[in-house]
Amino acid sequence: MDNDGQLELYTAVAAQLKEAHTRVRALQVPEGVRMALTRKLLAITAMAKRDLVGARRHLERFTEDLDKSRIPGEEG
Repeated sequence: MDNDGQLELYTAVAAQLKEAHTRVRALQVPEGVRMALTRKLLAITAMAKRDLVGARRHLERFTEDLDKSRIPGEEG
């Protein structure tokens, strides 16, 4: 991937991570669930430092789960 493409991907992943963190903070769930979701986002953030493409995949899956209200620990 060229430098411009890498920078664009990094920028997109950073924006998606920021949005995901905002969404998790806004959820009306028990604090333990919020903490677990935040830990997942932190793991994705760490992954982005060494595998940006993989992190994007994990983040997309995480966001899709939030969109579909598939939240671990929640009865739904």
